Amino acid sequence: MTEATAASTRADDDVERVLNRLKRIEGQVRGLQRMINEGKECEQVLTQLSAVKSALDRVGIHLISHRMKECLDQGATAAVDEEAMEQAFEIFLKYVHCVR
Repeated sequence: MTEATAASTRADDDVERVLNRLKRIEGQVRGLQRMINEGKECEQVLTQLSAVKSALDRVGIHLISHRMKECLDQGATAAVDEEAMEQAFEIFLKYVHCVR
């Protein structure tokens, strides 16, 4: 297997993992809707809501870290692309600001 093929396979696996996580989150959101329709206790709904929020945060952090790894991998073969790294950090900071 060539290095390019291996990288492509890893990228495909990574996309599949993210999509699977999002599908699980989708199921959690449907569960939240069901809980509200059934009139579940506020505390139970908020606990589930917190779990959904946490799962989405983990997906966001995964995506950001993936982008940063790409930037660093590119830098390992050549000079670090300062602009790409700056973009990655800007995305990270925007995301962290939203998560608070």
